[in-house]
Amino acid sequence: MTQFLAVDGLNTHYVTEKGDVHAVEDVSFSLEDGESIGIAGESACGKSTLGLSIIRMVPGGKIVSGKILLDGDSILELSEDEFDKKQRWKKISMVFQGAMNSLDPVFTVSQQLSDVLKQHDFDGDYSDTMKWAVRSVGLKEDILQKYPHELSGGMKQRVVIAMALLLRPKIMIADEPTTALDVLVQAQILNLLKCLKKEGMSIMLISHDLSTISEVCEKVGIMYGGKMIEFGTSREIFEKPKHPYTQALIQSIPRLHGTEKPKYIPGSPPNLLDPNPGCRFIDRCPHVMEKCKKDPPKFNTESGYVMCWLYE
Repeated sequence: MTQFLAVDGLNTHYVTEKGDVHAVEDVSFSLEDGESIGIAGESACGKSTLGLSIIRMVPGGKIVSGKILLDGDSILELSEDEFDKKQRWKKISMVFQGAMNSLDPVFTVSQQLSDVLKQHDFDGDYSDTMKWAVRSVGLKEDILQKYPHELSGGMKQRVVIAMALLLRPKIMIADEPTTALDVLVQAQILNLLKCLKKEGMSIMLISHDLSTISEVCEKVGIMYGGKMIEFGTSREIFEKPKHPYTQALIQSIPRLHGTEKPKYIPGSPPNLLDPNPGCRFIDRCPHVMEKCKKDPPKFNTESGYVMCWLYE
C-alpha cells in the first residue's frame, strides 16, 4: 500500500468580528491507498471543517498553515484553478453535510450532474458517465430526467453520492451521509458505502455515529475542540480507547446486552475563540492534573497517537 493522503499540522480558522475561531488546530494523520478513516466527535469539534479544508472549500474560513499531500502533490501550493481541474472531483470528492437539501429544485438530476462534468472539464461521454454514476448507487437511469421534488430522501442522498462519484475519484469525503434518514435508508446508504469500499475507493467518513464508523473504517480519528486527540486503528479505538474523551464517547453508546446505562459527558465544549492553552478537555476530564494546563503532548505509537498526559 502507498500513502495516498497525508495531513500534517493543519490549522484552519474562521474569521469573525470577535476574532479567529480555531476550528482545526495542528491536525495530522495519514491514509494509505484503499484505506478508509472515520472522524468522530461531538458537534462543533472541527470534523466538517477538516473535510472542507482537505477539499479546499472552507466558506468564511481560511487554512492558516499546515500541509496536505494528495497522491504525492502538495495541494495547498496549487492554484485554485489547478486544484479544481486536476484534483478536485478527479482524485478527491465530497458529499456535503445536509447534502439531500443541496439539489437545485428547478433543474433535473441530469442537468445538475452535467454541470459537475462541465465544471471539471470532462471530455468523455456525458450520458454514459451519468448513467454509470446513478447505476453505481443503485438507482435506475430514468431518475436522470426527474426533479428533486420527485425523489425520496434516500434517493436524493444517493443522487448526491452519484454526483461525488462522477469522475471516479480515489477518495470520497462523506460528511454525515446518513443524518436525517430513517433507519432502513441509513442501512442502505451504509451498505452502499461498503460496496464502494470493496471496489477500491477510500472513504473519509465524518459522523457522530461511532457504530457507523466501526462498520466502514479501518482507522479512526477522535476530534475534540478542534484537535485530533486520538488516532489509531478501529480495533485500538473501540477495544482499548486511551483518551478520557474517547472512553466517554464509547460509554455513551447504548448496549443491547447488559444493564449498564449509557453515560453522558457533563459540561460544554470549549470556546474556540479563546481556547485553553493546555488540554481542551480540561474542564470536563475526571483525571485532570496540573500538567494539563500546559500544551498537550503528542505521544506516538506504532499505529497512532493519543494527546493526554496520562500516557506520558
